[in-house]
Amino acid sequence: MNSKRKSVILFLIFLINSTQLRLNTIEPNFCQSMARIMIADDSDAIRMVLKDILDIGHHELVAEATNGLEAIEKFNETKPDLLILDMAMPKMDGIHALKEILATNSNAKIVMVTASDNVNTMTECIQAGAIAYLLKPFNFEDVLTAIKMALS
Repeated sequence: MNSKRKSVILFLIFLINSTQLRLNTIEPNFCQSMARIMIADDSDAIRMVLKDILDIGHHELVAEATNGLEAIEKFNETKPDLLILDMAMPKMDGIHALKEILATNSNAKIVMVTASDNVNTMTECIQAGAIAYLLKPFNFEDVLTAIKMALS
């Protein structure tokens, strides 16, 4: 296994473990009442971490997608209260999926997630209609705060 792949795996293990270590540290009323949330990310590990965070916040996961086209399809099927959408995905990237969803569901609430700290990318997401923008690696407080903000 090459060193870059080892680094990525170690980072994901750290991310998962740090989320699990904090499971009991959150106040029960940190988030608003339970929301129906969909996750779209091509990384199994990131989806797993986000699912754990949704559990912490007492939110319901209604659908998962692994690419932009699937995200649009499942969003239209489930009509979640909120979509957490990754920027870099196969078949269709997150920014195009965001625009497609908002073109037919103007009231959709979408939080973008990415590893890119490029200001232009962040600006493009917000201008396209994203409610918030989360930078990886994130912690559970960041995610739950973004959910609370998007739903308020």
